[in-house]
Order: sequence, then structure tokens, then C-alpha cells
Amino acid sequence: MGNQYVPPKIWVNETDVANKWANINSPEAGARYEQALPVGEHALQLYSLGTPNGQKVTIMLEELLALGIKAAEYDAFLINIGEAQQFSSGFVGVNPNSKIPALLDQSGDEAVNVFESASILVHLAEKFGQFLPKAGAARTQVFNWLFWAQGSAPFLGGGFGHFYAYADEKQEYPINRFAMETKRQLDVLNQQLANNSYVSGETYSIADMAIWPWYGNLVLGNLYDAAEFLQVDSYPHVVRWANMLALREGVQRGRIVNRSWGEAWEQLPERHSAADIDKVLALEPR
Repeated sequence: MGNQYVPPKIWVNETDVANKWANINSPEAGARYEQALPVGEHALQLYSLGTPNGQKVTIMLEELLALGIKAAEYDAFLINIGEAQQFSSGFVGVNPNSKIPALLDQSGDEAVNVFESASILVHLAEKFGQFLPKAGAARTQVFNWLFWAQGSAPFLGGGFGHFYAYADEKQEYPINRFAMETKRQLDVLNQQLANNSYVSGETYSIADMAIWPWYGNLVLGNLYDAAEFLQVDSYPHVVRWANMLALREGVQRGRIVNRSWGEAWEQLPERHSAADIDKVLALEPR
């Protein structure tokens, strides 16, 4: 078997100084340094990054604003995970798990911290009465697919994405293992979307907002540059749905918030008003 890895009797954290992500990660939780979070003028304060998990929440907020719900106005501050900003005392105070996104809702008598992207989506949906049926089978279907996304996306991101795009060495077994699982998940979605306009049925919901940033971006070629490798054209219903959502104003606006890479018209590290997004989108070539 050659240089097959043999796990030691007791695991020890040995970071690779050549890999910046290995040096950021740690087996220990909690704050690593003292630093307060910035606070804007709106009741909703978002601390995030424009990755798929971050896009879920900014798309939701922009969809609410597109409905004319002014109370959904928000400030979005960039949390640069490459610089370990998720380990500041301020951020850990909002999310003890040190993962983006994190939301501070100051609209009530007592501020509420909300973390985990699905929890934030549910919080906002219930707060504003949008994108989540109030009862019955339709509500259950939205939750089915919302939690499907929470359980499935780590295999796409932390599994396939890590080994295909980010790992120091390309390894056949993990790439094949997670490519197979990603394609299986795409097939699950494809079969569901064959008979439904949206993921949970005929109504756009937080389930779509949770799934599109991962699987929509993947089939549209915006994630890991892996569309050809995974033969995403084999999933025409997912591609149809992904393109349909990409035309929505809320998706177009939300996908660029807290983003600091890509084309100039895709980058808006901080957002404090609708005008901030307007200025950036105006840079897109027509």
C-alpha cells in the first residue's frame, strides 16, 4: 500500500505552516482576541461573508426589501474568515460556534443573537411573515428541504469542494467519494424539481434561498469551477430552477453582499443601504 496513512493512537493537532486554512482552524472553541463588532444604524446587524452560507441570509433580506418591508433594512459587515475575524470576542458573543453568518436583531426590547444560516432564515421568515407557510403540509415541506440543505451541503462544501478545489494535494479517493455524493444530491434535487417549479412545491420559499447558493451556483459554474467535471447538464431541472432564481432581483442583490472577490460589480464588502448595492450593480457591463 506504499505510504498509507496510519492514524496515531492519540490525535495531535499539527498545522501545516504552508496552508493558511490549517493554521486558522483549531480544535478549541471560543474567542482568541478582544475586539468589539461594529454596529450600524438599523435594527438588523449582519456579520458575514459572501460565501454560499452567507448568501442565504442576504438573499432573504433583499427579497424582503423587494416586497417593500422597510423593517428588513440591515447593516452587513464583512467577517474575513481568512484573517480569523470570526474568533474575535465580539463575533463569538453573537455566534459561539465562530461561523458565518451571524445576526443580531435589535428590533425588540431585548437584542437577540441568531446563528446558523437556517435558523436565521426561519427567524426572519417568522418575524416578517414571508417565504414560510404558517401551517400544514406546505410548511412541513419547506422544513424538509431546508433541513435537507443543512445536512447535505457540508458534503458538497466541506467534502467535495475542499478536496477538489482547496486541498494541498489532489487525492483520488476523497474526490471520487464526494463527487459521487454531490451528484447523488443533484439527482435528488433534479427529481424533485421535475414536477415542481420550486424546491418545496409551487411557491418560492426559504428552502430555495438555502439551496440555491450552493447547488444553484454549482450548476451555473460559479462554485469550484466544477460544472463540467460533475456534468451538471445531466440535471436539466436543477439548471432550469437555478437560472430562474438567478433572474430574481433579491438574488442578484443578495449574492454580492459581503463579497470581496470577483468582478467589480460583484463586490460589496459592506452594505448599509440599498444605494450601496445600486452603485456596485451599476458597474456590470451591459
